[in-house]
Amino acid sequence: MSLAKLSVVAAHACDQTRADVAAAPDADLLDFQRELAAIARQIDLAAAAVAAEIHHRSRRELGYDGLAASLGARSPEALVQNLTGASAPAAHRLVHVGALLVDPHPVLEPAVSAVASGSLSAEALMAIEAGLGSPTDSVPAVALASAAAVLVGLDLPLERLAARARELRDELDAAGVALRESERRDRRFLRLVPQPDGMTRLSGLLDPESAAVVVSAIDAATSPRRGGPRFVDADTVFLNDPRTTEQIALDSLVELVDIAVRCDALPGRRPDVRVLVTQRDLDRRAGVGFIDGQRASNSIETVERHACDGGLVPILFDDDGQALNLGRSQRLHNARRRTAIAARDGGCLAPDCDRPASWCEVHHIHEFGRGGATDLADGVLLCRHHHMLVHNNRWRVERRDGRYWFVPPAGVGQRQAPIPLATKSAAVRRLLSAG
Repeated sequence: MSLAKLSVVAAHACDQTRADVAAAPDADLLDFQRELAAIARQIDLAAAAVAAEIHHRSRRELGYDGLAASLGARSPEALVQNLTGASAPAAHRLVHVGALLVDPHPVLEPAVSAVASGSLSAEALMAIEAGLGSPTDSVPAVALASAAAVLVGLDLPLERLAARARELRDELDAAGVALRESERRDRRFLRLVPQPDGMTRLSGLLDPESAAVVVSAIDAATSPRRGGPRFVDADTVFLNDPRTTEQIALDSLVELVDIAVRCDALPGRRPDVRVLVTQRDLDRRAGVGFIDGQRASNSIETVERHACDGGLVPILFDDDGQALNLGRSQRLHNARRRTAIAARDGGCLAPDCDRPASWCEVHHIHEFGRGGATDLADGVLLCRHHHMLVHNNRWRVERRDGRYWFVPPAGVGQRQAPIPLATKSAAVRRLLSAG
């Protein structure tokens, strides 16, 4: 599609939006949103092609005669940023995607073709590229290209697509997990920047291990204000607190730091961070492990370090992925049952829900008040929204042959078929796929 035609289509879309959106039936409104997304992908494609040409005309060997330098821009990316009003990362993405369209790496050919056809966004292409990484002796380009083709065929939100790309790379290259883990750790930083108004801006990146510690502590402080999870003491009550959840999070972080610096010694008990690993991988000292609540894989060496430093609570799974016990013979207490269910489910089981286990509640498949059991197989993790959907809208969760299913109520039309519920735990998925 030419640039002129794209401009006409975009202008028409804006006019149609102003004129028709309020009166559009639901089906037309959804179709219009899809059409706009397709137009946006075409515009992004054209913008990337233009940015790539600006970069080419500003190449270093042209010196001050290059397009960017002749206009006083310090780089072609800076010129694109000035022209588009976009952020620096967005300008870099346009230039990079445009370069890939001109000269795609063999690994990315399936994704680049999808971008060129308008079926994949430029952001998704970048997520696939970052997640799959570069070929190595053990992972040739043809294997990564096959993985890219699989990713292109998935209909996933951007964040989940990026996570799946990383998972595929780990599946192809388990031996390289330790290196990628180290690379992520090398990117960590914390920056405190004083602002003109007297405030201080805190910015940074946490590697998965660090994030597990910080997130678990902040979740514990803020979860009662979110209405869940029910993993807190019954006596914990927040009354008449005018602070926002974000302010509680910041105050809690400051309090934790203050306690640490004022104590003669650091507290002896570390935050409750669980490391999940299959017994098979642990025994053979190969494969990967997972920090509960973090999507990135971890090397067996990291798992062993956690075991040496803080100890592991063994959570044993049967062939259906059910937690059998927690390494103790006595009857499990309620908090320990919830720990086992959280480790098994990894988060809200509802499809396309990204709520982690720390935000979820335990739903009894057979209501306890009507004689239901409290065993592990009878409880599943659901976020507050999907838990309310079950109780208030007559949905059901059923267990059949070791799997859980979401069953819509009668009268929902084409959505009568039960929906399979899959664990969000990478460790349990690995266990089941290897079985």
